[in-house]
Amino acid sequence: MFSYNANVVSFSHALARFRSGKETPRAFLEQCIAAIESREAQVQAFAALNLEGARKAADAATERYRSGKPLSMVDGCPVGIKDIMDTRDLNTQMGSPAFAGWQPRYDAACVQALRTGGAVILGKTVTTAFACGASNKTTNPHDPLRTPGGSSSGSAASVGAGMVPAALGTQTQGSTLRPASYCGIVGFKPTHGVLTMQGVHPISLTNDHMGVLAGTLEDTWRIASHISLAHCNAAQPVLHRASDRLPRAARPKRLLRLYTGAWEKETDAATRDAFEEVLTRAARAGVEIASRDNDAAAAKLESLLTETFIEQCLGITAYEMKWPYQQYVELHGSLIEKRVHDRMAQAQAMTPADYAARLAARTTMCREIKRLMRGFDAIVTLAASGPAPVGLAHTGSRTFLVYATFLGLPAFSLPLMRVGDLPVGLQLIGAAGRDGTLCAHAHWMTQSLAT
Repeated sequence: MFSYNANVVSFSHALARFRSGKETPRAFLEQCIAAIESREAQVQAFAALNLEGARKAADAATERYRSGKPLSMVDGCPVGIKDIMDTRDLNTQMGSPAFAGWQPRYDAACVQALRTGGAVILGKTVTTAFACGASNKTTNPHDPLRTPGGSSSGSAASVGAGMVPAALGTQTQGSTLRPASYCGIVGFKPTHGVLTMQGVHPISLTNDHMGVLAGTLEDTWRIASHISLAHCNAAQPVLHRASDRLPRAARPKRLLRLYTGAWEKETDAATRDAFEEVLTRAARAGVEIASRDNDAAAAKLESLLTETFIEQCLGITAYEMKWPYQQYVELHGSLIEKRVHDRMAQAQAMTPADYAARLAARTTMCREIKRLMRGFDAIVTLAASGPAPVGLAHTGSRTFLVYATFLGLPAFSLPLMRVGDLPVGLQLIGAAGRDGTLCAHAHWMTQSLAT
């Protein structure tokens, strides 16, 4: 097993011991609970825990493995659930005082898929308010003075601290891959629509993505594959090459190195050096690295991915937030963060024609990006501007992440870099609908480029 963080635990690695009887799901769960008891007071990753229910679920999984009849590829796996996802046995409070104590009657589709597959729902992980707020109480497992990133803060921190092998997150701009980068774990944002968002509190219909965070690439792919196979999203294909096994490692032939304006504006010398070192190792291993400096298609792609594109897509997000956030602003006033009030003001100033024009422009952009990417196996860039910033008032920049999100492309954050004593993720972006191929390249990179 390749792991990036000495704290993480791997469910996939434990499976052979479950099957042989050398370990049980209950013993594995107790290892996770011990980590929670040791670190939760400082990390504050969970909004709620259900230890009694988790132990019952783990005991049931133990009996199934003893009889040789596990329910699925995730049977017995402890999982954290982001607190914007409905759970029938735990409050879903959206990280907002407006939803304090709110209890759904049913599970979100992703939770249903996990629970019916025998996964152990350990608790709800802390989120920023409605997954679009400025901050929350969770701290970085590598340094409590730093942010874990957001909005999937508790999901990333719980995995990074070894409390669970995997957790669910969401991404509308950078909310899965950025916290994965800051916490030194794997983050995966599939092609838009591949993983169901039914029962997950919305922000933006055309930008919201389900995400998976885990300590290893194996667990990341296992969880995403199970959710897709167990509950295929309506009118969407199953996750490409979904399986209980990682796609075989495949060295990419050509990678497009993406700078964007954030390279000059947001990164420091140490982060740039760490990134360059990874690309140097890839080149030595036979990967061609193209960039705006030596390739016309790469230069054209760079010219399209601008701050103007970001602003156009942020307008789409604001317009799509009118339901239900306009009601939240009207009913709850100051309980709702100022940034939501600002988004509603922006939405009210837009017309249906404005919205339609932005959607059309994005569709045109998607077609052009698809054309420009045909000569490359993947795009490689940073998953964050650098290590996690000090302080909890802000969850960090999302600039390097919004392009893949707004274009609906699959992307991984792979913790292949360190700046000082802190992790930084490398972002690998693939073609829409080719998630399994991208995972095969990520598999090769974790095997061949890790130090």
